[in-house]
Amino acid sequence: MGRLNDVVFLYPYAFLLLIIYIICIFLCKPKSQGIYFSNIKMLKTVTKNQGYVVKTIRFLVVLFMVIALASPVIKDEIIINDNKGYEISIVLDASGSMKEANKFTITKEIVSDFIKKRQTDRLALSIFADFAYVAVPLTYDKKSLLNLLKHIEVGVAGQRKTALYEALYLSSNLFKESDAKEKIAILLTDGLDNTDTIPLDVAIAKAKKYGIKVYTIGIGAVGDYNPEVLMQIAKQTNGKFYEANSKEKIVQIYKQINELEKSEIKTQKFVKKEYFYQYA
Repeated sequence: MGRLNDVVFLYPYAFLLLIIYIICIFLCKPKSQGIYFSNIKMLKTVTKNQGYVVKTIRFLVVLFMVIALASPVIKDEIIINDNKGYEISIVLDASGSMKEANKFTITKEIVSDFIKKRQTDRLALSIFADFAYVAVPLTYDKKSLLNLLKHIEVGVAGQRKTALYEALYLSSNLFKESDAKEKIAILLTDGLDNTDTIPLDVAIAKAKKYGIKVYTIGIGAVGDYNPEVLMQIAKQTNGKFYEANSKEKIVQIYKQINELEKSEIKTQKFVKKEYFYQYA
């Protein structure tokens, strides 16, 4: 039903043909030859039901032809900014500790709202726990990004470790071929790096190499994460470090980042159409 709600008609005026057809049913009576039949009452009884069926089928045929002429399509609008806006990589901790106090579910809801507000930007999503991986590369397709984020749960990358530096390094590679003037990473975690796959200085150097401004967010209680490390990452990349111990605080942080990094640019809009009928 969700997809049907997105259906629009390219030529809605075609439905005027349906009105003309209905008018003709009553006003355009066909000429017929008269015949004599001895038992007219019986003839009417026999043909009555058959007449209803024929009329119904005829109406449905005309209706579907008119719908086809109206050209129903599903439109997906994609707004792009001609490489003059922001490119943002969202990097989320999905380790086992994010299950506590429902932190991961709450974070996903807040991130989803943030994504919806970044209409003119390219966004990417990376996940990390025992290892890091890119779930969605940089894209303008917010619908696909939001749909995938909705289905990601704690455990998709393991649960016991936190590959924080690996995640920063890997997400930075997304900007390798980027020409965007503003490149941003938002890294959220409630833990300490304990995988030793990528050194901290190497991860920071990679972000600096591609001119990425990193906003770091530490969530949870004191001691769950290392504020000095997150502050160092943010400071060396000209980003900012935030601490959050409640849902309200996380909401406020993403709101601040959204206001700081608003892209006010001239945009272009492209529409992808999925046709139900195509004219030959």
